[in-house]
Formats: sequence, C-alpha cells, structure tokens
Amino acid sequence: MILYNVTVTVDLDVHDDWLQWMRQKHIPDVLATGFFGRYRMSRLLNQEQPGAVIYTIQYEAETLEHLQQYWAQCAPQLQKEHRERYGDKCLAFRTVMEVVAE
Repeated sequence: MILYNVTVTVDLDVHDDWLQWMRQKHIPDVLATGFFGRYRMSRLLNQEQPGAVIYTIQYEAETLEHLQQYWAQCAPQLQKEHRERYGDKCLAFRTVMEVVAE
C-alpha cells in the first residue's frame, strides 16, 4: 500500500473555511477519482506555527501506479482549485510512503 501524504500549513484567518471545504468538497473530490480507498486527516500537535495550524491528509493508494495516474490525470486540477481558493494562506507539501508493516 502507498500513502500519499499532503501536509498543509493553514493560516488561522482561513482555518474554519478551509477545514469545512476540505471535508465537504476537496477530500470527497479526491476520493471520487477512484485512485484512493481511504484517507486520514490529522492535526499536528507538536508543531508551533504562529498564526497557523498544520494538518496532514493521508490518502491510501493500492499501488504506486494508481498514485502516478492520479498525479497525471487529476492532481493538477484539484491542486489548482485549492490554490485559487486559498492562495498563500495554505501552503502544502507532499510526500509518498510505502507501508511495510501494519
């Protein structure tokens, strides 16, 4: 299994809107692509960022090929929607992990 991890630093002035939009629009849109089976959203507790909150969203893909297809076919538009809505109020970086044991 592959974990696609998106870490987002969210400015407090857009936090409530961002959280609602992620839960009601963005995450359902990502899952609707069919490339991921599940997701987990977490809030970082041990990171202090003045004026911001940090979240991680981990999407589970069955294979690296599924993730690569998502990147090629869906990610550019979904990321564009996020950038257009929040600009520099939400900064994201992405990592990929392979699950080796559970």
